[in-house]
Amino acid sequence: MELAELIAYVRAQRAGVVSTLGPDASPQAAYLAITANGRGELLFDAKPDSRKIANLRRDGRVAVVVGGADGTTLQAEGRAELPAGAELERCTSEYLDAFPEFAGSFEAGAVVLVRIVLEWARHGDFRGGTPVLREVALGAR
Repeated sequence: MELAELIAYVRAQRAGVVSTLGPDASPQAAYLAITANGRGELLFDAKPDSRKIANLRRDGRVAVVVGGADGTTLQAEGRAELPAGAELERCTSEYLDAFPEFAGSFEAGAVVLVRIVLEWARHGDFRGGTPVLREVALGAR
């Protein structure tokens, strides 16, 4: 799968599960709105005092699953970060292009933007008799 296909897939699905590592290294997962920007980075928002943000500040490693309802999935792993400065402005703009309904939450300071830089991803199509699994060509990161 090419990076452009990953971007289109995540944008079409509009939601996924992000798993972080809790204080004792136990997995903690959340279902949330998610999109991909033109670089293939995944973007989501979270409340600043959520356990997901506390977990990411401690350890940025994440696993993500997008899709599932139609028999296809994207499984991915990467590093989450809280961008700042110009990167935060760019990522927030890209996120709000996908989810303009959340603009008020950003303006009120009720949420922060999280960016995931992917290190590995695989698309699975389980709709036929034989599953089709394709690694995503992420390119130089």
